[in-house]
Amino acid sequence: MTRPGAVGKRWGEMSHKASIAVVTYNTKHYWAKLRRALDAQTERAFELIVIDNASNLDERLSAEQMPQYARYVQLEKNIGFAAANNIAARQTAAPFFVCLNPDAFPRPEWLSRLLSVFDQRPDIAAAGSLQLCDEDPGLIDGAGDCYWAGGLPYRALHGRPLPRHFHPGEVFSACAAACAFRRSAFDAVGGFDESFFCYCEDVDLGFRLRLAGWKIVQANDAIVHHVGGGSSAWRSDFARYYGARNRVWTFVKNMPAPLLFALLPAHILLTAFVLLWSLIRGTASPTWRGVIAAWKGIGKVVRARAAVQGQRRASTFEIARHMVWSPIAVMQRRTIRPSAERSLPSR
Repeated sequence: MTRPGAVGKRWGEMSHKASIAVVTYNTKHYWAKLRRALDAQTERAFELIVIDNASNLDERLSAEQMPQYARYVQLEKNIGFAAANNIAARQTAAPFFVCLNPDAFPRPEWLSRLLSVFDQRPDIAAAGSLQLCDEDPGLIDGAGDCYWAGGLPYRALHGRPLPRHFHPGEVFSACAAACAFRRSAFDAVGGFDESFFCYCEDVDLGFRLRLAGWKIVQANDAIVHHVGGGSSAWRSDFARYYGARNRVWTFVKNMPAPLLFALLPAHILLTAFVLLWSLIRGTASPTWRGVIAAWKGIGKVVRARAAVQGQRRASTFEIARHMVWSPIAVMQRRTIRPSAERSLPSR
C-alpha cells in the first residue's frame, strides 16, 4: 500500500523530540511555503513524515523534494486523514507526535513553544496552536476546538479579530490542523479513529483523551497561519457528509451515560435543525446522506463506546465542565472561559 522514500540518515540513527506528520492530498502548491516554514524552526530536534493520501499524479511530491530531516510515504489509495496520521505515528517512537496541515504555515518559534507546554504538567496529553487566517493574520482562524453539550464541535473564536493579549488555557480538544500529542497518551487511547475518515476525528480523539483523565490546552503563543479555514473545502458536499455523520458518532461514542441520556433530546434537535437548515440552503443531499450513514453504522459505534467508556477515568462532572452549555456562546464561537479571550500571550 505504501511506497516509502527515506531521505538522509536512517530513522534509527537519530533521536528526535518530536515527529511532525503532514498528510497531503492535492496540495502540492503549498509545499514550498511549508518547507520554508519548517526549515526556519528554532527547535531542530524533530523529524518530518509526509504522507501523500493518493493525490492526483501531477499533485504528488517525491522523496527527492524532501529535506534531509524528512521521509515521504506515497499511498495509492486515499485512506482518510485519520488513518494516514496513524500510519505516520507508527513510523516513529518520538515522545511527541505533531499533526500539521499542509496549508498551515508555522512561525519559526512554533514548535519550540508548542512542545514547551508539556514541560509544565505531566497530565497534559495534547496542545493546540493558535491559528491565524493566512490571508489576514489579524483574524483568528481557530483557538482550539470547543464542544457544545448537545453534540456540536466548533473552532473557538473563528473569524474574530486577534486581541492584543491572550491567556493560554484548557480547551475541549486540540485542532489537528496544528497540534501536538504526548505520544504515550496518543497510543494509550488508540490514536485517531480511522472509521471517521476525516472531520471530527480530532474532537473524537480529544474526547477520548479527556475521558481517560488527560488535560488538553492551547499554546496560543505557538502560531500558524492557516489557509484551510477560509477555503471552499469546508463548505463542500464532502465536508457536509462527513461532518453530519461524524457529529453523531462522536456524541454517541463518547458522551458519559448520565449526560448521554440527558442530552439526547438536544442532540436530536440539533440534528433536525442541521437537516432543516440544509434544506433551506439547498445542501440537503450530503447532509441527509451523512445522518443516514451515521445511524446505519450506529451498531459499530455502540460497540466502540463500550470500550471507550470502560476505560473512562474522568468524572461526569469533569467532562461536563469542559463543554460549552450556552447556545449563545456557540453562535459567538466563544471559548469555555470567555475571560481568556481578552488576554493570551501577545503576538
